[in-house]
Amino acid sequence: MSDDGQDLAEAQRAHWQSAYGDHPGMYGRQPSAPAVHAAAVFRAAGVRDVLELGAGHGRDTLYFAREGFTVQATDFSATGLKQLRAGARQQGVAGRVTTVVHDVRAPLPLPDASVDAVFAHMLLCMALSTEEIHAAVGEVRRVLRSGGIFVYTVRHTGDAHYGAGIPHGDDIFEHGGFAVHFFGRAMVDALADGWRLDEVQPFEEGDLPRRLWRVTQTLPRERA
Repeated sequence: MSDDGQDLAEAQRAHWQSAYGDHPGMYGRQPSAPAVHAAAVFRAAGVRDVLELGAGHGRDTLYFAREGFTVQATDFSATGLKQLRAGARQQGVAGRVTTVVHDVRAPLPLPDASVDAVFAHMLLCMALSTEEIHAAVGEVRRVLRSGGIFVYTVRHTGDAHYGAGIPHGDDIFEHGGFAVHFFGRAMVDALADGWRLDEVQPFEEGDLPRRLWRVTQTLPRERA
């Protein structure tokens, strides 16, 4: 990572820590629409355990746990994960939830082929370079079991904030203190290389509204 990239990463870490500290449970208690969709996909595929990347304060983690999945939740905000653990205790699902403070730029702290599914709502479109995004998806591939499913969402270049705010290069723009890497379709296709790309579904979220893709891709099953 360049010095500029490192500085941006540290600034974003501090910004998210402050955001979760100043606004506990800032995204509410209800799960995101992509999490509801992912749970249905996971259940149909017989998934038992889910790794959630960028879990924040855990609205989707807790939903997965309530739906009966075992969930490992990661985020680089210790403040957000503290709120997640408190929510798990309050909702009676603490036994199905574990948390790890982790920066997605680093290798995942999990063994190879150790989870059935991975979920990441808007994590890959944070202030990550293209190289870092490819490395993160490589780590997802490493920790998924044969036939594992990856559901992720990203803001795309049709979003109203694309090209607005402070430019950081590599299609990253900072608006309101939050830096976003906006995806073109070529990026989605490149990240699916070697996978089965099951779905690229456009949707909107929030008041702007944010414009996103929901992507589902599956690892090929290894032949015996």
